[in-house]
Amino acid sequence: MKVTVQVKLEPTPEQASALAVTLSACNDAASWVGKIAFETGEFKNFSLRKLVYAQVKDRWGLGAQAAQHVIKKVCDAYAALWANARAGNLGHQASRRYRQATQRPIRFRLDGAQPYDDRMLSWRIDAGTVSIWTIKGRLKNVAFSGSPAQLQKLALHRRGESDLLCRDGSWFLVATCDVPEAELNDQPDDFLGVDLGIVNIATTSDGEVMAGRQLNRLRARDRRLRRKLQQRNTKSAKRRARRRRRKEARRAKDINHKIAKRIVTEAERTGRGIALEDLTGIRERVRLRKPQRVTFHSWSFAQLEGFIAYKARRAGVPVVYVDPAYTSRTCAECGHVDKANRVSQARFACRSCGFVDHADRNGSRNIRARGLELWRRGAPSAAPASSGLRGAGRMRRVEPLDARRASPVASMAGG
Repeated sequence: MKVTVQVKLEPTPEQASALAVTLSACNDAASWVGKIAFETGEFKNFSLRKLVYAQVKDRWGLGAQAAQHVIKKVCDAYAALWANARAGNLGHQASRRYRQATQRPIRFRLDGAQPYDDRMLSWRIDAGTVSIWTIKGRLKNVAFSGSPAQLQKLALHRRGESDLLCRDGSWFLVATCDVPEAELNDQPDDFLGVDLGIVNIATTSDGEVMAGRQLNRLRARDRRLRRKLQQRNTKSAKRRARRRRRKEARRAKDINHKIAKRIVTEAERTGRGIALEDLTGIRERVRLRKPQRVTFHSWSFAQLEGFIAYKARRAGVPVVYVDPAYTSRTCAECGHVDKANRVSQARFACRSCGFVDHADRNGSRNIRARGLELWRRGAPSAAPASSGLRGAGRMRRVEPLDARRASPVASMAGG
């Protein structure tokens, strides 16, 4: 299966300058190619290459491989844009967002990611250096750093392209690795139900509660600090806000990884599968009181589900998605469904049999029962194929481009 490994480059000032000029030139060329593609209606890689290949090389001084990657990047961005439009992700055709997306050619940030293949980039994992092409010549012995697990994965499984990107003044390489999968356990002994929530991020049918109130307090503190910095609106406040702007996202991603690893490890150890709620469209369906809205909409449930799914696939653990309807109102002992069963956020008390339990644990037991029933009926494992993560975007992806701002109307209508 395809996974990505990110390592941090440690270039000298001269090397960093050459990388910055190269990245800027590649993305400037990509914006120009996107404009030509929009004006001419040519969005296929081979056809577009005939129009712009020579000019991209001569005008921006790009090498042959870099020019081809620039053109391919533009074609991929338009293809992604059309797919989003057809899926309704840009709204209906009369909406402002859709019109804005279809009235201008695609544009790329000057610091956006640029793909490199093995002709443009060579790795020396043992020495901790790379040799990388730039428009100022080949840079040799550019140092990089990563954890021992990352370096081992690179040495054993790296395949295909790597993406060069700059983020907040730091340089990174995101390499594609083809990691072997374990054989799927098609006869699990049972299923481990996982209930996702706001107060407790994840609760399993074994009764294990993960994350919870302490994390939510940290997130509330971050929001208060962010609000104060925005209100102060001074240079120092803006500088501090820039330094902290990705902190909460990094913390959430790290916690999601740890939660997913604990869940998958426990399921693998006990020979069980994993049952998750199908939360597609949950943000549109659920109505919450105002104090809960920020907390609900800021946590990345799709990311957590995606991490669980791909880690389960690597471990050979089957995953099924169940309908979450009434799992919080159904008694896990007698099956009685009643809104009054949910006494409070944390307490469940059945009005029929008198069973009392933590509400999230009761819900996770219902999810486990539904997952087991689905599996007995012959439902296949829903762990994603290597082409993507369910609900969390493509597993193999480049740095997001400014693709929301453009789409040729005629080609979209005809394609």
